[in-house]
Amino acid sequence: MQMKMSKILSPFKIIVFSYIAAMLVFSVLLFLPMSSQDGVSVSYSEALFTSVSAVSVTGLSVVNVSETYSSIGIFFLAMAIQLGGIGVMTLGTFVWMVLGKKIPLSQRMLIMVDQNQISFAGLVKLMRGILFVALGIELIGAFILGTYYLNYFDSTLEAFYQGAFGALSAFTNAGFDVTGESLIPFVDDYFVQLVNILLIFAGAIGFPVLMELKEYFSSKNSNFRFSLFTKITTSTYFIVFFIGMIGLWLIERTEFYDGMTWHQQLFFSMFNSATARSGGLATMDVSNLTLASLLLISGLMIIGASPSSVGGGIRTTTLAVMFLTIRSFAQGRSDVKVFGREIHQEDRQKAFIVLSVFVVGLFASIILISAFESSSEVALMAIIFEASSAFGTCGLSMGITPDLTLPSQLTLMLLMLIGRVGLVAFLFSIRANEKKTHFKYPTERIIIG
Repeated sequence: MQMKMSKILSPFKIIVFSYIAAMLVFSVLLFLPMSSQDGVSVSYSEALFTSVSAVSVTGLSVVNVSETYSSIGIFFLAMAIQLGGIGVMTLGTFVWMVLGKKIPLSQRMLIMVDQNQISFAGLVKLMRGILFVALGIELIGAFILGTYYLNYFDSTLEAFYQGAFGALSAFTNAGFDVTGESLIPFVDDYFVQLVNILLIFAGAIGFPVLMELKEYFSSKNSNFRFSLFTKITTSTYFIVFFIGMIGLWLIERTEFYDGMTWHQQLFFSMFNSATARSGGLATMDVSNLTLASLLLISGLMIIGASPSSVGGGIRTTTLAVMFLTIRSFAQGRSDVKVFGREIHQEDRQKAFIVLSVFVVGLFASIILISAFESSSEVALMAIIFEASSAFGTCGLSMGITPDLTLPSQLTLMLLMLIGRVGLVAFLFSIRANEKKTHFKYPTERIIIG
């Protein structure tokens, strides 16, 4: 069946359809009566939105998860988050390995597309590593949080339940919670915040980076070198993180932070900068921030996480390549060099295409939602924030999502789907087959800028 399907559809289309299928399956599971608490009725549109948000590991929600879903519903939600976090093909590869089957070429091509890789080399090893590292980090996070939560919850079961779901949500950058208040109850507990920040970092930094770090610490080879991808994405990720943290502090020090201690200001700035990249968890109501901070956070959500990670956005490498290309142009150079390497022309072109399509798509969605909500007078800033959160698969919200009309919620669902699949894969999935041209027109220069 898969062989026939791969002959009809490109790997990019298959990946997109796989995520859509997963979203539809979990929407049905979350719509089942046994998934809801007694006396709570969930419409299919609410179940569908929750499913799309979970599989895309976004975290936007039209219902209060803790008050709506039963333990069975929470289990389905966790499975959707896990599937979306590590990727459809990673779990698919795990099933193939458990069954003892050899991974066929068609499956390897789907893995390459799902994980945004550029070659077949080491794909199965990468999938195995991703699965074990991801589950290992989640288990460690669950144990640490669960043990610490014994100070907060009456029973051991409740403490480890909260810890396990919290670790899963933080590492996958899903942004869902079963407290009903995200991390607001832990606003003064810096240990809980630090653990969640580290889990968000681990999920958003990129699986290839985690694999290289694992190899670095376990390898006895003194000549081990980190790849250009790891150097660029790690440095860019933390540069943007510190810029966001400092920017939020400078903006809010005389506003929301006024009267707070230095450590309260530090952790609000640090946590908001970390979670805005794709985490979606919150220690405060972001609506209390100033307009400038909301715009800054929207920018951080648009940048998002790293490629081949659990996060969305334009990704760190896109931002880095764009900045380096502009810098080279300003210096009068045609090549782009960094860390002793030269960036390929195709990668530069891809970066500007991703950025351009992302901006156009985000702008179009803001216009659409504004048109759909014209009668309800939803604030433009809230629409910009919500659309940026959906497209960047972040999950932070100003609280307007449940009140949006169905067309607006469908628009957010589409943004979440594209954000999870990735713009490059999505564009390739809708691109027509390449056609060879047998002639060329004369070249003529035009005025730009």
